[in-house]
Amino acid sequence: MPAVCAFALLLPSQPRPAAEQVNPPKPLLIYSVDVEGGQATLFVAPSGASLLVDTGWPGADGRDAIRIQQAMQNAHIKRIDHVLVTHFHTDHVGGVPELLKRIPVGEFLDHGANREDSDVSRHDFAAYLAAIKGKPRRILHPGDTIPIPGLEIVVLTADGDHISAVPGINPTPNAYCGAEPKWPADDSENARSIGILVTFGNFRLLDLGDLTKAKEIELVCPSNPIGNVDIYLVTHHGMNLSSARSVVDAIHPRVAIMNNGAHKAGSPEAWQTVHDSPGLVDLWQLHTAEDSDAAHNSPDALIANPKGTPGDGAYLKVVASSDGSFSVTNSRTGETRDYPRK
Repeated sequence: MPAVCAFALLLPSQPRPAAEQVNPPKPLLIYSVDVEGGQATLFVAPSGASLLVDTGWPGADGRDAIRIQQAMQNAHIKRIDHVLVTHFHTDHVGGVPELLKRIPVGEFLDHGANREDSDVSRHDFAAYLAAIKGKPRRILHPGDTIPIPGLEIVVLTADGDHISAVPGINPTPNAYCGAEPKWPADDSENARSIGILVTFGNFRLLDLGDLTKAKEIELVCPSNPIGNVDIYLVTHHGMNLSSARSVVDAIHPRVAIMNNGAHKAGSPEAWQTVHDSPGLVDLWQLHTAEDSDAAHNSPDALIANPKGTPGDGAYLKVVASSDGSFSVTNSRTGETRDYPRK
């Protein structure tokens, strides 16, 4: 009997029945939705909890809200838990009324009051407040967090102020600051943008809204509190008013996603700064920047909506694992590029 028992112990283990197999861990899903040069970025955590950063434009028969719904359908969610409005410009906040006609929302997050002295921003802010009346609303400040199970989301910038340190990250001297020109102050809502750092295990994404250069530099100079990131959502749609080299080079993104429009942003200067960032593998775009040139546009495979493509509205989908690996899929072509963990 002892010999039989010993032999039994040496037998190879049998596969578990399907019901007993451990399910693979679920990924973080990120959709860069085409809202024609505005922003609408949808995050869906493995738990199914969701965050939408900005809502695109108003009007156009609800075009941008419909495109957000299409991304939600792909992610198999029916509501958005948090809507973060980075600032009160039309291409970011204007889609809120149409969104609420179609999609249940848990709460709204923003930086407080409109700070821009313009009739357009005053109108957009008033329309936003009217649309969310009676809905939960929270005002964010640097250092605040957005509670989504499985993710760490920290507010880096808000209402013109910025964080000095990110929990768990030691700020390091930023060698790129010395060569940075002094950029003028910006009195618009852009400079008040909420910027966030999203962390999922070893995966990290940076989104600074439309923050302009003077405020970008304040955030990372003389010390960089952010560290390196895997994905950089190119600030301000790739306008040359943003993406200061002292930011882009210091964070060493592996991949950049530019949410430009066909005739909005995607400037040659910003494109080149991002393209030349140390360690960058790919620069993805939502549109061909048609007012630029071929030398300052990525290959068509990395563009969701190339020039001349009918039926604009293709999105870029990121599938991220907690080990730091991720992929980006172009919904127009179905092509996926994989980026292994570092």
